[in-house]
Amino acid sequence: MWGKKPDMLDSHPNTGMHTGGAVAAGLVRLRQSFVAWLQRLSVFTGDDDVALIKRILIENAPRHWRPYALAVLMTVIVAACTSLAAYLIGSIVNATFLRQEFSSVALLSLTWCALFAARGLATYGQDVFVARAGNRITAETQRKIFDRLLSQNLNFYSDRHSTEFMASAMMGASAIGHVINQMVLTFGRDFLQMAGLIGLMIWQDPWMSLISLAVMPPALIGVERLVARAREIAATQFTGSADMLSTMQEVVQGFRVVKAFNIEDAIRTRADGNITNLERASNKLAQVSNWSSPLVESFGGVAVGLACLYCGYRVLRVGGVPGEFVSFMLAFIMTFEPARRLARVKIELAGNLFMARALFKLFDQPAGETEEPGKPDLVVSNGRIEFSGVNFAYQNDVPVLREVSFAAEPCKLTALVGPSGGGKTTVFNLLLRFYDASSGSITIDGVRIDGVKRSSLRDQISYVGQEIYLFHGTIRQNILVGKPGASQTEIFEAARAAFAHDFIMALPDGYDTQVGESGAKLSLGQRQRISIARALIKNAPIILLDEPTASLDSESEHYVQEAVRRLCVGKTTLAIAHRLHTIRDAHCIYVLENGRIIESGQHEPLLAKSGRYATFFRLQIPDASHDIGTGRRPV
Repeated sequence: MWGKKPDMLDSHPNTGMHTGGAVAAGLVRLRQSFVAWLQRLSVFTGDDDVALIKRILIENAPRHWRPYALAVLMTVIVAACTSLAAYLIGSIVNATFLRQEFSSVALLSLTWCALFAARGLATYGQDVFVARAGNRITAETQRKIFDRLLSQNLNFYSDRHSTEFMASAMMGASAIGHVINQMVLTFGRDFLQMAGLIGLMIWQDPWMSLISLAVMPPALIGVERLVARAREIAATQFTGSADMLSTMQEVVQGFRVVKAFNIEDAIRTRADGNITNLERASNKLAQVSNWSSPLVESFGGVAVGLACLYCGYRVLRVGGVPGEFVSFMLAFIMTFEPARRLARVKIELAGNLFMARALFKLFDQPAGETEEPGKPDLVVSNGRIEFSGVNFAYQNDVPVLREVSFAAEPCKLTALVGPSGGGKTTVFNLLLRFYDASSGSITIDGVRIDGVKRSSLRDQISYVGQEIYLFHGTIRQNILVGKPGASQTEIFEAARAAFAHDFIMALPDGYDTQVGESGAKLSLGQRQRISIARALIKNAPIILLDEPTASLDSESEHYVQEAVRRLCVGKTTLAIAHRLHTIRDAHCIYVLENGRIIESGQHEPLLAKSGRYATFFRLQIPDASHDIGTGRRPV
């Protein structure tokens, strides 16, 4: 109590001393009040939040305990320096105005400077350690996002927009680190500072502490009402960010369509709406987040006024020591900043927990393609592919393949033809094990493909599709996708075989030419020849062709067809054909319609049957109609 500290003058006794029992009872009530407030206002009030925070801590904190332990140590130093500085100012005031000892003032002033220097260094240390640990967690989370995305199958992506994953990678990944950082900084730095300062206040005058702190619970209760609103705004903010990314992505990828149809104004209006919604949500979140400050400031101002009135009365009327008055007031005022941060933490934490919860939904999604460590690698000797009674449905009530049985013989060209939606692409999807058949079997050289590792199966297959995709980077890097680490000679040989070397060398940077997004800097024919070079350098025994000439002009088609012929020499080739003249020489042609094989055979016999194949051929080449049934090719 005032007047009983070692450095206080005996001529200023504390005549307002209360009984020890009353003080103890007051401290018990203070503790009970704080427990009640914490139970009401703690971030752990919601069971979902408790479980989510525990999961975040369990999955991340143990791996990064060292930087966080150092950060906690720094917070202890910061809190201790802050409390000691508040106490020291009282001694400085007493030494100056009561004892008038300059040497004591000088020593105490130097100590004050040392305390704040230590506090500054400790603050720097805690911020750096926490930032590094948070950045590492963010990086690990982003890697985990990519791992999770790569472990899924095609069905997973068909139900979602790509911007959902972009938003998760950009916003959700950092949210996990922010949650842990908030736990360390807020419940370490701020709570320890407040505890130290409040402890000093109680030591100076317990009853004055009760009076001063009694006005804080209403401010904190007001903050509680803002949390639910903050969660709603965080959801709107996340959705708005995803919508804006979606619009931006469509502008970039569909730029030609946007320009060709003159829909710039419509896109601009849509983007403006997305940005406006995001801005509005951000402004609302800023309003909600910062409401805690005026609440704490207002009630804190009342508390300071009451404290000044009481302390002034103690000093002027009952002989209180001014140094302890200044020390008490400084400690009380210094609690405002950590109190503000503690008041805001639940609001800020609500937004980060929303982002983290959305990200964990992705992490909890079962992998569409699981690791298969117990399965053997596929070894291809001949390359004979056989489908036996295969059934498949993307949705349970909509069958796509019905009892499909056929064989693709080694070193031969086998073609699949038929109307769109007949199941041709599904055959490729099953052969690459993007999906597994519902029933029946698919074998290569008599080995079921679902009994070997997916990776080894795909190592034996080269795929060239009509939807040409080149990765952002150089031509060289895109060819190397087929065989990472291939030599310069192998790259050149593959490009020459694909009729791509000459046009590549004519480019300013040759093989180091940037292809642009999805190969936008190259023509369709050039892109397709690079994709064939990519398949050539892989040198797989099985080739899958999904009408690689479908979108090309006549000259490009000629070069691509020649490149495909070179690609398929000595390989088992299964081709989806829409341009039927490209598969006249196929060893066997299968007609797929409504998920069933309705015809099979070679080109001439199928024409002679005048069935569905002949109908398709006649529609594509009307001049050939008079030859159908005779088995003669059109002139």
